[in-house]
Amino acid sequence: MSKIKKFFSKKKAEAAAFKVKLMGSSMGEGHKLNTPKQEAPSSSNSRGRKYEAYVPPKRNELSNEARAAANAALSRIDKKTSREFNTSLSAVKAQAKRELEAERRQKEGASANVEVSASTASTLSGGDNKNMACEGVFFRCPMVSDEVLPKKDWKVKIREFLYQQLEEGDRGLTACLIIHNCNVKEKADDCIATLVRYLENLITNPTDEKFLKIRMSNKIFSEKVRYVEGALDVLYAAGFSEVKIDDEPFLLWTREQTEQDLDLPTLVDGLKNSECIPLELDRNLKVLLPSQARRVVLPNDFYRLSPEEIKKEQQLRSEAIKQAHMLRTKAMREREEQRTLRMYRYALVRVKFPNGLVIQGTFYVYEKISDVFEFVQSCLADESLEFNLVANSEGKLGEEDMDKTLFDCKLIPNSLLLFCPETSSSDGNAGDVNYLKEELFMLVQSM
Repeated sequence: MSKIKKFFSKKKAEAAAFKVKLMGSSMGEGHKLNTPKQEAPSSSNSRGRKYEAYVPPKRNELSNEARAAANAALSRIDKKTSREFNTSLSAVKAQAKRELEAERRQKEGASANVEVSASTASTLSGGDNKNMACEGVFFRCPMVSDEVLPKKDWKVKIREFLYQQLEEGDRGLTACLIIHNCNVKEKADDCIATLVRYLENLITNPTDEKFLKIRMSNKIFSEKVRYVEGALDVLYAAGFSEVKIDDEPFLLWTREQTEQDLDLPTLVDGLKNSECIPLELDRNLKVLLPSQARRVVLPNDFYRLSPEEIKKEQQLRSEAIKQAHMLRTKAMREREEQRTLRMYRYALVRVKFPNGLVIQGTFYVYEKISDVFEFVQSCLADESLEFNLVANSEGKLGEEDMDKTLFDCKLIPNSLLLFCPETSSSDGNAGDVNYLKEELFMLVQSM
């Protein structure tokens, strides 16, 4: 079965499962009046699931020219300094310990969360890329490939993938996906509604001559179908072919021209159920030393607005505050805070361990606290270890917080959580205990 057919089969299965779940959840489970309530499951079971070890993402293969340039650059660096960064467990722990001691002496790192305004101003200033907390936001698309790429690169790659599938087969279903993935949403919705009407008329009245042909100069066809990517391919797969009648272009339908192994009801169903090929947010896992964890400047990808729009909004707010010259009420401050938080689409979450190391991951702002626990648990050497996460703003995150989102807990655009194991180490010195998988130390970058 091709990838396109698998995609539509999966969507049908998901829709059927949703209907069953919806019907099953309409009535609760029966019980006797005098029966005591069942106890809620313990917290140890709620987070006791196992998660697969983190597998570093596959990156794009370098060309021969790029590889040669990289080797030349590395050789120049080696000439300047022969010192290499040691990623062994003992070396990383020693480096983290030295930085923690220096941090205590200088009395730095007093604040776990950076003010949103400061982060925004730093981002708008267009700082150096090396000071960014991460390179950007990256995604996976298992249907297309195993690569990890930014969203703009995926749009190009998905487009190439769909047109390749269009040539290899499944023309009708692939064209349905092209309409959704290669056009603006409003244009795609109007086009699909028009195509569904054409095909349903054919299904209902297969012998009516007025439904067997479409005049290509028709206003509705020209505005909503003709210049939409993938639309004509859908009609060609349905059995239409271009002909001229009285020197005017028409699309004429014949059953013999219909794509093999494809009927009109299936094509209508494909048009109604097609959607954009989903992208999975990559956590972009990083392991940081204490000094590296001070970088909190976020790239523009984290914002819903463009840099110009953010700058304009900041200026308008500053002018409004200057003109008002009055104290703001609590409700006004809360509205301002909510408006600021809604500027962000993604959140950068950092978790600091007792030995000073920090792991960093990227999340959607509406992902749940339980997703953060799962991310941390998948990085632990002992995935069955019970632990807590503590946020300066919210305090200890408990079972009642698992269904809350990062937005609800105001852990955006960036936050620092403290890792607290429920059982202390045998020697009582938690700072010397390594909780992370040893293979993750290879992700520690040199200064």
